[in-house]
Amino acid sequence: MLDDFMTRAILAGLGLVLATGALGSFVVWRRMAYFGDSLAHAAILGVALSFVSPVPLYMGTLLVAVGMALLVSWLAGRGQAMDSVLGVIAHSALALGLVAVSFVPSLRVDLQAFLFGDILAVGRSDLAWIWIGAIAVLGVLIWRWQRLVTVTVNEELAMAAGIRPGVERLVLAIAMALVVAIAIALSGRF
Repeated sequence: MLDDFMTRAILAGLGLVLATGALGSFVVWRRMAYFGDSLAHAAILGVALSFVSPVPLYMGTLLVAVGMALLVSWLAGRGQAMDSVLGVIAHSALALGLVAVSFVPSLRVDLQAFLFGDILAVGRSDLAWIWIGAIAVLGVLIWRWQRLVTVTVNEELAMAAGIRPGVERLVLAIAMALVVAIAIALSGRF
């Protein structure tokens, strides 16, 4: 009926949709669309680092995406303008990734494949990573849903209810980093 690669592509897409559906609501409500885009561009540094080191692709992208999410959350919490921080960090990480790849003469890879991807190239092990990551993000969102919604609606109300907005922003940023890392891994095939 369906070819094996089509079945894997459908399963990969469904796994990613599990996490991105609920997470996307917060991205829209909190006006964080550029945050996700910046994480995706910065994750290219993780891809490059995984090519020049023994770190697996999934771990490289995850480490850089989480590191960027933590850095952006920390700088935004200190009063820095979010758009400026995102622009500088995302483009710096993207440039560093391109420079890192250029220093490996034996590496011949098209990094555009990691930006635009090919869902039809998803393998069986990729499916496991996608579903584990998506279920983890969905579990965190379900667990923290009421707190995240309260902080999103009104931070002062959240503080009055004993909720720390900084913690919830950090949870949301790390969840987005995990989704970006598994989405890069989903699309990142050569």
